[in-house]
Amino acid sequence: MEDQRLRIGVAGAGVMGRNHARVASELREGRLTAVFDPDGATAQGVAEAYGADAFTDAEAFLSSGIEAAIVATPNRHHAELGVALLERGVHVLVEKPIAADLEGAQALIAAAERSGAVLMVGHVERFNPAVEAVKRSIADDDIISIQITRVGPFPPRMGEVGVVIDLAVHDIDIVRHLTGSEIVDVQAQLARTHADREDTALLQFRTESGVIAQINTNWVTPFKARILQVATRQKFVVADLITRTVTENFGFQKDGSYSTRMVNAWPSEPLKKELEAFVEACLGRAAPAVTGQDGLKNLEVALKCLDGR
Repeated sequence: MEDQRLRIGVAGAGVMGRNHARVASELREGRLTAVFDPDGATAQGVAEAYGADAFTDAEAFLSSGIEAAIVATPNRHHAELGVALLERGVHVLVEKPIAADLEGAQALIAAAERSGAVLMVGHVERFNPAVEAVKRSIADDDIISIQITRVGPFPPRMGEVGVVIDLAVHDIDIVRHLTGSEIVDVQAQLARTHADREDTALLQFRTESGVIAQINTNWVTPFKARILQVATRQKFVVADLITRTVTENFGFQKDGSYSTRMVNAWPSEPLKKELEAFVEACLGRAAPAVTGQDGLKNLEVALKCLDGR
């Protein structure tokens, strides 16, 4: 009996590409059939691990019969490869950031509109159970402020971008996701200490709805931390995005006392939830969870942060 599952290819077999290949190989309604990477040994190694075909030539990958593709190549290749896939009617999940520049992002969006194929952007933190729990917790309340800390040691694999594009773009998306409002004011303080690009950033924003937000991110902290804090009129919610623990503080009294409770964050792998949502969109059952326009807006804000370079 012919396998009717969605045929999925992964372009780029680096750290994220290998993760995508692993998860794609486990999907109930999708199957990994192709892995593309210019490095033959890398492509072959990942493909063999998951029973897929290896490709070192982009044109051969495009012609391999895939119905959907995950683009996890370096940022500078996102637009060119993504557009080529979309123009062939192949659904595309492109890793964040959507592209290296706004022109590339707009080209991807236009190609998806012309072809009717799905374009989704891989902002995986939207699928973090802790972020989902925070969104549920504050759903009926007015947000006052958001503060996000995303810090850690310098990653040896990073070479093309600094912390704003690599790390802060996650949190720009979280701010937009939680508030449902666009960022209209950007103030950025950047520093370069150990890297060729900014490795420390303190970013401040205001959304159209009046929420103020701050992102503190760097590659100079010796340990990794991912903390989200949201102040609303009724609560102060704290989430650890690594341990996925979420705490609500509420019932504030004049004497300074208050109540605390833990919020359930159901255990699940964010990347798996992201790929499952992508497959649902490819099969026409849902709209893309993170649209091309979302990716464009996040990149636009990130690039504004870098304007003072």
